[in-house]
Amino acid sequence: MMARVIGKKAIKGINSILNFAVLTVIVLVSAFAVYALWDSKQVYNAADKSKYAIYKPTVENEGKSFMELQEINPEVFAWLSVYGTNIDYPMTQGKTNMKYVNTNAEGQYSLTGAIFLDTENSMDFSDFNSITYGHHMEKKTMFGEIGEFLDKNMFDTHRYGNLYYDGKEYGIEFFAFVHADAYDRTVFTPAVSQETRQDYLDNLLAKAIHIRDVGVTAEDRIILLSTCSASSTNGRDILVGRITDKVYMDPFLKDQTIVEKENTNTIDPGGTVIGIPWWVVALTVVITIRLIVLIAEVFRKTKRKQYDVN
Repeated sequence: MMARVIGKKAIKGINSILNFAVLTVIVLVSAFAVYALWDSKQVYNAADKSKYAIYKPTVENEGKSFMELQEINPEVFAWLSVYGTNIDYPMTQGKTNMKYVNTNAEGQYSLTGAIFLDTENSMDFSDFNSITYGHHMEKKTMFGEIGEFLDKNMFDTHRYGNLYYDGKEYGIEFFAFVHADAYDRTVFTPAVSQETRQDYLDNLLAKAIHIRDVGVTAEDRIILLSTCSASSTNGRDILVGRITDKVYMDPFLKDQTIVEKENTNTIDPGGTVIGIPWWVVALTVVITIRLIVLIAEVFRKTKRKQYDVN
């Protein structure tokens, strides 16, 4: 009889310990989930183009706001815009290509990094091929929209961009979308020589998924916007454009204003809620409900033990 009582108490003790352990794990997982949600939102907020909007050079301010950013970080030297997208950022160039992988345009450590020009390129874009890099991020931040040019309609309807440097604006006319391996030196060799320009251009067009005939020659200056591809580990999506003295008007200006207003909704078409993946929200809800049920169960058992004792 005594052994049976001791056995029951031991089982109850083990159950209590297990319940406590489960509760602890759930609390920790819930806390981690909440932190992950917060941290993810902070990262995307830091990468959003609106963070740098106050520094964008305009005709009205004669580039004074841009010079303020250059005072904060002297390695900022240009501004890149792709019309009809959220790509509207300052450009940097570090002493190595690794610096701005985890450093933002204000010179601060950030997982968002910055848009940066290859260290072997000239900052006046005098090279035949200037290669720029940016992280592929969700929520259409940084170079997150480059991969969308794989869609033919996206490529056909988004033809122009703008490049500001040395106190002057230049146009960009996009003519190719290329998918290449990150280690393909026939693509990722900046500032090719005069003698190899035509071969470089021919190779680029041969690898292109989409091409627009704008009459690009080896005498032009081209810019490559490169980012990681979602389709392969070492793949890179590259939007290629010609730098022109002609400055193109932004045909999406009115539409962009409408889009920005629409994007204030808490739910977007991508299946996310205020920038949070739906599955994370669902998991948090399930864990919270489970936590409440376990707490109620422990409370019920505690009351039952008190009743049995009394």
